[in-house]
Amino acid sequence: MMKNQLAGLMQKAQKMQDEMRKAQDQLASVEVEGQSGAGMVKITMTCKHEVKRVAIDPSLLADDKDMLEDLVAAAFNDAARKAELTSQERMSAVTAGMPLPPGMKLPF
Repeated sequence: MMKNQLAGLMQKAQKMQDEMRKAQDQLASVEVEGQSGAGMVKITMTCKHEVKRVAIDPSLLADDKDMLEDLVAAAFNDAARKAELTSQERMSAVTAGMPLPPGMKLPF
């Protein structure tokens, strides 16, 4: 009986690992958009933090360089937060019911 329970537990662990790998692979193609300056600067990135596009409203190009740099940084940070939140939501769906310590983030 104990041997069968252990084998079942190992199968569940393998299945969970496969599902987590699939979810991580899918996150590489999920895109989020961060904005700043009321949408005048937009950055699109994947949930793996690969920047795909940067869009800057032409009216900002004539403005102060420091302000533009701040807006780009803010848009990047907004996109990174959204990517992290999306990743956590997707991974929590995979790990639902798994006894993990509070606050533990996946993937490890």
